[in-house]
Amino acid sequence: MNLDQADNGQILRVKRIHSLPQSTELIHQLEDIGFIPGEQVSVLRRNILGGDPMMIRVGTSTFALRKNEAALVEVEPI
Repeated sequence: MNLDQADNGQILRVKRIHSLPQSTELIHQLEDIGFIPGEQVSVLRRNILGGDPMMIRVGTSTFALRKNEAALVEVEPI
């Protein structure tokens, strides 16, 4: 499952970041802010009607991600 598909409040673990040729810089940004394999992550909330952005907690930090960014993060339940 990818992070954009996770339920609000579900505790997950980052499995990997999907690599797409056009998203190399974005992948590095996600890794730099803490989306690395093994790190705990959860969706705190989504914008009205499930739109962008999504509020995501990774480790002890909170970030706003677009759904297309969250779709690159493969996660698994803890």
